[in-house]
Amino acid sequence: MSHKSGMVILTAFISVVVLLLSSSLVFAAEAIPAGDSYAKAIFAVGAMIAAGIAIGVGAVGAGLGIGTAASGACSAVGRNPGVQGKIMMTMLIGMAMAESIAIYALVVSLVLLYANPFMRYFLG
Repeated sequence: MSHKSGMVILTAFISVVVLLLSSSLVFAAEAIPAGDSYAKAIFAVGAMIAAGIAIGVGAVGAGLGIGTAASGACSAVGRNPGVQGKIMMTMLIGMAMAESIAIYALVVSLVLLYANPFMRYFLG
């Protein structure tokens, strides 16, 4: 990889990270309760960023798990086509388990946003 293409990829990556981190701040204005306390604002923005990171990491993990399962199943069927049915069933169960990680991450992010157990300490 040349130096120029590496810099383009690095610039694109940094731009995406800045965009993802700043978008939660834009929408935070409506969710932050009125008042003069900076702790409330920091808590609300922190919860939004944490929710975004939770669903992002969960989705990436599920995507990697599903991709690995599909790759392994394709390789196995290519080597031994006679057992395609057993491999397909095992692959689908593995993919369902990997997808459940993304659903758990969604639940965690929704709890952070709407039913945060620490909210009573910061927001009164």
